[in-house]
Amino acid sequence: MTRRRRHRAEVGFSLIETMIAMIVLVIGILGLAAVLANGIEYMDASQADYIAQQKAAEAVESIFTARDIGQATWSTICNAGSPVCASGIFLTGALPLCGPGNDGILGTADDFAGASCAGPPLAAPDAILMPNNTGVFGANPVRVALTSYKRSIVISPVVNAAGSTIANVRQITVTVTYSAGRFQNRSYTLNAYISNFS
Repeated sequence: MTRRRRHRAEVGFSLIETMIAMIVLVIGILGLAAVLANGIEYMDASQADYIAQQKAAEAVESIFTARDIGQATWSTICNAGSPVCASGIFLTGALPLCGPGNDGILGTADDFAGASCAGPPLAAPDAILMPNNTGVFGANPVRVALTSYKRSIVISPVVNAAGSTIANVRQITVTVTYSAGRFQNRSYTLNAYISNFS
């Protein structure tokens, strides 16, 4: 009788218990792999997010610079065909990222030939420069075109609490839309205010 009790006490895991433990372990490892893959995709998308933020800020800075150096007057700092001012120079709609044309201002008619960039030397399609195969910026940097990015510039009047338009202040809304990996139709919007006075 003591022999039987001792034999039962020395029994290990059964095959079914071992299989269930392995299945639980595999499910945990697959879940960890999925979290790691999502983290890598979000990390890749963060670079695209940063580029969108910089391209929106670049457009706002271009408008402020044009006002400050007298290249654009208050009567032209609005969208073309806008009721805000009669002779607006900024195009409407989501347009590709192009360099500034002859006027040096982003988002104006001389940047485009139809719906695409006017072309080199000034209004070439926008790109970021990467180091060449030697790992340094040399004579031949690698150009990575920003073809999945589009930018729209909307300049609108500012209305006070009483509902009347403030004469010397306008709102600039720059929206950059882009795709990054599996994240499609992402957008970044930057709002700024510009006045008639620099």
